[in-house]
Amino acid sequence: MEPKKIAVEEVDTAYDLMHKMVHRTPILRSRLLDELTGCTLFVKTENFQRTGSFKMRGASHAVAVLSPEQKEKGVLTHSSGNFAQALALAAKDQGVKAYIVMPENAPKVKVAAVRDYGAEIITSGSRPLDREEMAEEVRQRTGATFIHPSNDRAVILGQATCAYEFHQDRPDLHVIMAPVGGGGLIAGTILATQLLNPSCSIIGAEPFNVDDAYRSLQSRKIETNASAQTIADGLRTNLGDINFPIILGGLERIIRVEEAEIIEAMQWIWERMKLVAEPSAAVPLAAVLKEKERFAGKKVGLILSGGNVDVSDLPF
Repeated sequence: MEPKKIAVEEVDTAYDLMHKMVHRTPILRSRLLDELTGCTLFVKTENFQRTGSFKMRGASHAVAVLSPEQKEKGVLTHSSGNFAQALALAAKDQGVKAYIVMPENAPKVKVAAVRDYGAEIITSGSRPLDREEMAEEVRQRTGATFIHPSNDRAVILGQATCAYEFHQDRPDLHVIMAPVGGGGLIAGTILATQLLNPSCSIIGAEPFNVDDAYRSLQSRKIETNASAQTIADGLRTNLGDINFPIILGGLERIIRVEEAEIIEAMQWIWERMKLVAEPSAAVPLAAVLKEKERFAGKKVGLILSGGNVDVSDLPF
């Protein structure tokens, strides 16, 4: 059975429900980056979001819309990164038990953060299949509601509030850009843009090394990657059956970038904007720098998706 289509008007309802649970992140400018790219850049700083990434939006909304019975039994996800932290804190905020399946090779700093937020951590093997099987065991044992990090209606609507705020504050954007990983952020960006600024183009950015979304647009079916070797660790997952139809219907294109281009863009953000940005967050700027002629003279909104990075191991 096909998932129920998400109406753009649902973004209004999502924002009204949960905007007080998250920060309204600022939009910043850089004269030097404008000169470097040949366009006018507006950067939505989700690195300043609670837990350090946009994921807090989707997690907060997904918990908020649960029934009292579901909240009583708790929530569950599998993640080694930003969504693990986001769901743990969103659940704590709303008095809900959280079970987080994390692989044995998850960064210790992220495991510690999830534990600090009060979630119960269940360790699995390192393969994606190991996480999924362990999550299913926990679901059957506890009755907790499983919330997918990106392929979930409520999560997508929560992520849409980022672009919703962006268009409210900058209704004159010609282009809005976001990185593409699991598809939740770009799908939400499409919904909010169709609602508030339908003439604005939506462009995604993705590493060449994990270009499954780019290939999915070409084939019109969900593709996967044989390898996950990219510095942009938040973009290693593939699209899902809920967000993919939204992406097919609203994304103009995806620009692919090389690893060296991601690192260069990340360094520009750190040095010139004085912002802590993780590699995945730098991918849209890398795309603008790569195809300057496409954006020349335009007002371009970039979603800086997060700032959770190991500062002792920077790539530059």
